[in-house]
Amino acid sequence: MCYSAQIRADYRDYTRLFGAHLSIKEFVKLFYGRQEAKLKIPKALEAAFEHDATTPEGLEIRGLIEAFKADRAMALEQELFAQRKRLADAERTVQTKQTKSALDSQRIATAKISKARLDLEDLRRTELLDRDSRIFPGVYAPVMVVRDGQKVVLPMRYQCRPAGRPASYDVQYPGTYNARRDNLEKFWRGHFGVTHGIMIVNAFYENVKRHDMEHRELAPDEKPENVVLEFKPSPPQDMLVACLWSHWTQDGEPDLLSFAAITDEPPPEVAAAGHDRCIIPIKSEHVDAWLNPDPSNLRALYDILDDRAPAYYEHRLAA
Repeated sequence: MCYSAQIRADYRDYTRLFGAHLSIKEFVKLFYGRQEAKLKIPKALEAAFEHDATTPEGLEIRGLIEAFKADRAMALEQELFAQRKRLADAERTVQTKQTKSALDSQRIATAKISKARLDLEDLRRTELLDRDSRIFPGVYAPVMVVRDGQKVVLPMRYQCRPAGRPASYDVQYPGTYNARRDNLEKFWRGHFGVTHGIMIVNAFYENVKRHDMEHRELAPDEKPENVVLEFKPSPPQDMLVACLWSHWTQDGEPDLLSFAAITDEPPPEVAAAGHDRCIIPIKSEHVDAWLNPDPSNLRALYDILDDRAPAYYEHRLAA
């Protein structure tokens, strides 16, 4: 189902590869919205605006990022102070009497201090790591679409809320980051052939059962164990993943741009690893046709999905 993916988070990659324009106003709205709605934005997506802000809008975004980080750092410092006090109080109590409450406070405070320190270090870190460009459902990513005849990069949430549906769809249908190919003309009929996008992906991650990965039956009394596998194309390459997207609006609510990755039956090596779905990387020569779909010719769109970019997916246990 591609519950997670490592993406090209820098919008400039889309500009360089496809001549796409940046919808800067949508990115400004995204970073403003994070202050109010706690939107999830990858560190790598921030980096392009932190390091290459030249326009007034870009500088505005950089200021929003700096303000967010300052607020977050202050909150973490306050958490550290509170937990250090809690730990000191618990240690004083333990010295005289080892109560369960004091021992629990000691253990919990120690764990929270460690987490707050790591979060603070991560917040202040400037060197990007692979995990900084990894998305999960609910996280925002750059997606390329066509608007008014031009390729445009928009920030979108990875979990599609179809236009016209209530906001409660996010809870009712938590799997809407996955648009199954066999459901494109049913659940996704308002978007397939209408609103198509492309996301650039380097790797994807799937949950599988360990016994399926190891090609064996469960042992007596053995409970299924979930493991996360990382799949990467070999040789390494960017995958242009076919997506559907939606512009959701409702009176009194902020607009939402969101998307889903289309998935299909897996190739043999993914199936052999224990998973039953796979994203669809399309060929670069089909990008224009995919982004400008003809709703009266769905067969041509299925042909694009069938004529996918060749790839062999190597897998390993995710770190």
